[in-house]
Amino acid sequence: MAGIKRASLVDQTYQRLREDIITLKIPMGTRLNASELQAELEVSSTPIREALNRLRQEELIVNENNIGASVLTLDAHDVREIHELALTLQQAAVRLAMKSGDREVMAQEINAQIERYQNARSSRDRVKAVHNLIGVFYHHCGNQRLDRSMVAIQGQVLLLRYIYAECPGNEDHLADLTQMYDGVVQGNVDLICDAFQRYGERSVPAIQAWLEKNRRT
Repeated sequence: MAGIKRASLVDQTYQRLREDIITLKIPMGTRLNASELQAELEVSSTPIREALNRLRQEELIVNENNIGASVLTLDAHDVREIHELALTLQQAAVRLAMKSGDREVMAQEINAQIERYQNARSSRDRVKAVHNLIGVFYHHCGNQRLDRSMVAIQGQVLLLRYIYAECPGNEDHLADLTQMYDGVVQGNVDLICDAFQRYGERSVPAIQAWLEKNRRT
């Protein structure tokens, strides 16, 4: 791994570690040794310490007595809770965005992410397209507190999406994304929310099964 260039070292260190965690490059449950991270990323202790503090705030890492920091672990109950909270926030963002946002602009932005999804060369690229598409509703909802609430759990939500991308038989979500686009064009909130609900009904059991199969012993 190449070392990090100077300039906003804390931000770069945080982003590097966060990306490695949510994309499973650093597996769940991995112990994080600050000295080893310093050597790997070629930075001092301060950026490492501050980056780890940010990741703790996102609950992507946890501290254990006499052990230190390690990447979070999830079980079936955690997956269900994260999904339920994310779905609640997503549906709230949809309703607010459809009430006060510019539907024509939203439709254009969503269509751009659908095209990105269709042209994606990897499952990770598709995850990013889905993430950006959902973000359209938050950007247009006009409620900064709602947006910040989603940001607080965004890391865990992205982790679940990347896990789902690793699941055998992971389905193509083009139909769901297209239904969201159609809902915006038609002004049909229920159509959009139903697509979110359907995605969860498929993804949650698959993620739970993946976690059970890959559980660290």
